[in-house]
Amino acid sequence: MKSYWVVPTERGAALEPRDGTQPEPKEGQLLVAVRATCFNRGELILSHGARGAGAKPAGIECAGEIAAVGAGVTGFATGERVMGRCVGGFAPYALMDAREALRIPARLSWEQAAAIPLSFLVAHDMLVTHGHLAPDEWLLVTGVSSGVGVASLQAAKALGAKVIGTSGSADKIAKLRALGLDMGVVTRGTGFYEPTMKATADKGVNLVVNNVGGTVFAECIRSLAYEGRLATVGYLDRTLKAEIDLEALHAKRLTLFGVSNKLRPPAERAKTVRAFARDFLPYFADGRIVPVVDRVFAFTEVAAAHAYFESNAMVGKVVLSI
Repeated sequence: MKSYWVVPTERGAALEPRDGTQPEPKEGQLLVAVRATCFNRGELILSHGARGAGAKPAGIECAGEIAAVGAGVTGFATGERVMGRCVGGFAPYALMDAREALRIPARLSWEQAAAIPLSFLVAHDMLVTHGHLAPDEWLLVTGVSSGVGVASLQAAKALGAKVIGTSGSADKIAKLRALGLDMGVVTRGTGFYEPTMKATADKGVNLVVNNVGGTVFAECIRSLAYEGRLATVGYLDRTLKAEIDLEALHAKRLTLFGVSNKLRPPAERAKTVRAFARDFLPYFADGRIVPVVDRVFAFTEVAAAHAYFESNAMVGKVVLSI
């Protein structure tokens, strides 16, 4: 079985083709015949999952048909359409923890379903579980055209919130207005504080999703309203350090939190999936949210797909069809 592995390099990470055997599901696992999978920044940035861990199977989310069910799994049968976080999605077959598997709504294609699990689970974590975003509140998303950024925008609009987004591309901002973006700020870094304060009548935003990293952290703090919340989910700028304005933290009663699944035990991860299914899955089932797929590449075009992904030309997700 041909698969791709993430291999650390001096400049980041490469995708290396390898031949191996088809995996077998262990207790509590599903073997999924992969129909589509997605590129995700987290596993391809050296300072994320690729650092110090050696080579690992590529692909951390997928959509496909259940090919086999491991011991102890109940509630799923072979042939069912599922999506979820997985191990080794850049391959014809991948393993998925049955507790994290989600049935695919009938209206969704394989490619659309593959674009949901990681980005929207993270968005749910930030906006609902920890961000407590309410209708008519303001959300600021730095790097709004990324997979997580677009998911956060779409989820926030479904929740009835208002959204400000930053991007270095005016064209991307224009595309996202069609998804409900209330205000776009064209910038690759800082420079969003004044437009944000103007849009919010000098009150600031209630929640920030920071995809960019340390270079914009201070301005995110400044842009928060009283009792505002700041979610740190990415560091595209590769800047992992930032100063915290303790006076602002104290005076405005701010909440700062990070979003990552690296240290979460499996049972806790499964709990987040159940909450996502309860709160967000109906949005996909009835069409209130349609996943944004920028481009679809064939499995034979992994190198071209990777190059396109690294170009940062996309809005939403880059998908591999297998």
